[in-house]
Amino acid sequence: MKYWQTNHEKLEINNDILPDGLDNSNKFCIVVLGYQLNDDGTMKDELIGRLKVALDSANKYPNTYVACTGGGTAKNNFNVTEADQMAQWLIDNGLNKDRLIIENKSSSTVQNAKFTYNILRKKYKDIDKIAIVTSDYHIERGSLLYKVQFVLSAAKNNDKSIQIVSNAAYQAYKASEPFLWQAGGFCEILGDVKLANKIYDEKYTKPKLKKEQMFLF
Repeated sequence: MKYWQTNHEKLEINNDILPDGLDNSNKFCIVVLGYQLNDDGTMKDELIGRLKVALDSANKYPNTYVACTGGGTAKNNFNVTEADQMAQWLIDNGLNKDRLIIENKSSSTVQNAKFTYNILRKKYKDIDKIAIVTSDYHIERGSLLYKVQFVLSAAKNNDKSIQIVSNAAYQAYKASEPFLWQAGGFCEILGDVKLANKIYDEKYTKPKLKKEQMFLF
């Protein structure tokens, strides 16, 4: 709850590119969050927008790693994943493939965080800080869930936690996500996937909840 309050009240969002003054070394990783693919497996404009922000940020910090996350497949093409398509786009647009980390098994932001942490700790142990790249409306929830999941994963494995030090946002100009989705993420982290899915359901989040109902989450 402390992380939640701090994140909501004090989070500074950086549009289009990471800010100056971050670590330009191989201990730093730029993490790009995936987005649902088109039915044929091609990427939607919003995902390409996130990748452009990530690439500009990677060019600004040329010694860092870039992690692509997302295991979602396409309705009519099960041979591709979000992360694999993202990685190929970055390579095609000039990023050295040796800088790429691919997490292509997740199906939610919470799983993005959990699986990314596991990969970093098993194969890239020197990385101790990351920055999140996603759409503007998703920065708050993405940063929060990564921070909480990383803290819990570190505690569970008696590791030093990986710090989330910054972010960069693709400006999608969409409506903000329902605030309750952050609570849904917490439920998923705590293992109650059924309640999390109920919260994520648009029919459930659209009606205005009574004040006393908010305390359920």
